[in-house]
Amino acid sequence: MRSARHVLFVALAGHGHVTPTLPLVEELVQRDHRVAYATAVDFADVVTGAGAQWVELPPMAQFRPPAQVGPDLIAFWFRHYFAAMRATYPVLLEYCRTARPDAVCYDVTNWPARLVAHRLGMPAVRLIPNLAENDAYSLDDRLTAGLDPDHPQMAALTEDCARFSSEYGVDLDVAGTMNVTEAVNLVFIPREFQPAGDSFDDRFHFLGPLLGRREQQEPWFPPDPHAPVLYISLGTIFTDNPAFYRTCIEAFGGGPWQVAMTIGDLDRAAIAPVPPGIDVRPRFPQPAVLRHARAFISHAGMNSTMEALYYGVPLVTLPQMPEQDANADRVVELGLGERLAVDTLTPDTLRQAVSRVTTDEQVRANLERMRRAIHDAGGAERGAALIEDRLA
Repeated sequence: MRSARHVLFVALAGHGHVTPTLPLVEELVQRDHRVAYATAVDFADVVTGAGAQWVELPPMAQFRPPAQVGPDLIAFWFRHYFAAMRATYPVLLEYCRTARPDAVCYDVTNWPARLVAHRLGMPAVRLIPNLAENDAYSLDDRLTAGLDPDHPQMAALTEDCARFSSEYGVDLDVAGTMNVTEAVNLVFIPREFQPAGDSFDDRFHFLGPLLGRREQQEPWFPPDPHAPVLYISLGTIFTDNPAFYRTCIEAFGGGPWQVAMTIGDLDRAAIAPVPPGIDVRPRFPQPAVLRHARAFISHAGMNSTMEALYYGVPLVTLPQMPEQDANADRVVELGLGERLAVDTLTPDTLRQAVSRVTTDEQVRANLERMRRAIHDAGGAERGAALIEDRLA
């Protein structure tokens, strides 16, 4: 039996970044390791609920993107996120100098944790809740499409990196804020979903989605146990779109489906009236709903995509940003669902897409293959063992 160690997790913000790590935290705690988790106050309760000690990071200023995401907005977001990350560096450095964790497990977007770990000679594990990258496949190329180094925001980001490097005595450029491979990289998708999956070397470990105890912690059951369930969610960010929700209501109100639809903090009055059979809430316990769902209309965020595939639920995707574009494309390539565009959506096209993905035998067979791949990927138990190997 291995001795108990102190492991620091770092993920500043974002449900899609924090949530997939929690089963890994729970597994390490169950193995008697001491886990600390550095994140913003919004996630303090969930990380302590998983058994970790909360380490407070400065909050990130709220940023709600518009419905259309283009290169200029992506460039603005890079600088916005850099400012948030920059503020975490001295906090993490002080914590690690004082507490001396035995290893640092950090979210792929949280480059300050990488710099701190390397500066102090601590083993580091990179956590990737999205598509991984190497020489054969680059998600960053999609994110930066249409941007060149002369773009005003990108030029300013280069200057941001130079100032940071000078202030803290480190070497950081724009590329260093994006994709730097570690000796151990844990990817929260199955290799079969990863584009160019066979090209990734043994530094990359594809664990599949990590759901942990979330379904049991937040149960949900359909009001009618016999009627088919349709789940609709655009995640937690892109919810300011009443026209989309009204299209869904027109498409499925009064039909055979019982609909569970999340609208985030959108005012319900903006989509009224809502007919019987459509349950509208700010949020639903997603894993529990997906266990019962026959189809999922989704923004194709990776967390949502993986949870749907875990339960074998076909997807109708409406991606809102480049990363979601990549996920939606992969869903179509692998025959796991369809892709539609929000700006050309009609009730009829939405109904037809849901009908096709729920009746196509090939889609059903593809979903079953992916479910087996997810089951065989190893999940949180394999991830915890790999972290223990890194500690050793």
